[in-house]
Amino acid sequence: MANPVHAPTPEDDPERTELIPKIGDTGSVPVSPPEGGTEDRSSTKFGKHRKPPKKRPLWRELLSLLAVALVLTFLIQQFLGRVYSIPSGSMEQTLHGCPGCTGDRVLVDKLVYDFSDPEPGDVIVFEGPHTWTENDIQTPRTGNVLLRGVQYVGSLIGLAPPDERDFVKRVIAVGGQTVQCCDDDWHVLVDGKPLDEPYIYWQNGAPDARQRFDAVTVPSDTLWVMGDNRSDSCDSRCQGGGGVRGVVPIDNVIGKARYIVLPPDRWRGVGDHNPQTADAVALGAPAWQAGTPLGLGLIAAWPTRWLGRRLRRRRW
Repeated sequence: MANPVHAPTPEDDPERTELIPKIGDTGSVPVSPPEGGTEDRSSTKFGKHRKPPKKRPLWRELLSLLAVALVLTFLIQQFLGRVYSIPSGSMEQTLHGCPGCTGDRVLVDKLVYDFSDPEPGDVIVFEGPHTWTENDIQTPRTGNVLLRGVQYVGSLIGLAPPDERDFVKRVIAVGGQTVQCCDDDWHVLVDGKPLDEPYIYWQNGAPDARQRFDAVTVPSDTLWVMGDNRSDSCDSRCQGGGGVRGVVPIDNVIGKARYIVLPPDRWRGVGDHNPQTADAVALGAPAWQAGTPLGLGLIAAWPTRWLGRRLRRRRW
């Protein structure tokens, strides 16, 4: 005879007390997650699944890249280097600026003199001291905001002259040295010793008596500068009347000319041969060209945008 089977009671199976709702119990029934599975946290904690951001139109990507490139170009120009145009022939034939020719654009290193002072032979760009510019007639700037913006952008990449009165010359003597011209062979003398200057260009074919000047002791923290085109350069010999009024304070130096970046047929480094050392070897920059700061900005724009997109996706 079969024994009757009794239904299990809560007392027989204590674990069932959590699974069997009581009559009249309005509480929720606890539900265990399925074996080997996990709770759908996206629906209980974070809400519905978010869709990844839509792909941006190409024109917006291009505008973003251009904006990043311009920002990076500005930062490069302000702190690392800048392209300057050569408007005159005073540095012929090292730098072209002759009438009727295409003026050179040179990349100027603005970082080098944060760690050292200019040395003899360096080709430098500097803001004209007061003694050089006191009689200049300042051309009023245009009142057109758009045109001023175009001029500013053009000056950043060397397609337009900068706003300030800047010059490019070669350092001949530094503070404490005595400079004069000339010996019987028309060599400039520094501390009584003739200079070795293979870069000199005589536009008129030969020097004349106008090149001579009396001995000048260069004040401390200043530079005596001259153009490579000795017969057509108003430099420390004549600016401010010559003498100590023609020197350039080191604080006015903007940077060192490194490369000719335009026109393409003149891509080369700008030499910095030390004329005070007769057996010095010309320390020209490497033959390869780094391009303009705008080019650097364009190159850096893509990885910058890529990093920004990666960070945005990680956030999503």
